[in-house]
Amino acid sequence: MSDAPTRAQSRASSPVQRENDAIYQRGQVVARVIDPEIDLEAKEIRFAELYNSDYLLLPDECEFQQHRILVRKIAYATKVEKESLHKGRILRGVTAEILGYREH
Repeated sequence: MSDAPTRAQSRASSPVQRENDAIYQRGQVVARVIDPEIDLEAKEIRFAELYNSDYLLLPDECEFQQHRILVRKIAYATKVEKESLHKGRILRGVTAEILGYREH
C-alpha cells in the first residue's frame, strides 16, 4: 500500500509557506525585496530595493510577510540589462503603507 494520497491530502490542507523576501499579489510572487525596514509606528515598510517586479501592479494591494501593503512612493525605477544578476524592473527607495494583516 502506498501512502502517496495521504501525503497529497496533507499538503492540500496545510497553509502554503510564504517566502520572507517576496511580495505577493493574488497568491503569486510578483517581486523580491532587499533590506526591508518595518516601521509599525508609522504604519509603513521601507524597502531599499524591489527587483524582478515586472508583474507587480503598483496601484493594487499586495502582501509582504504577514502584512497587507500598498506601495506609496518610489524614489527610482529602472530596467536592467539581461546579463545582470537581477532581472526585470528594479524599484529603489520604495515606501509602502501597511494596511493591515493578511488572513491565513
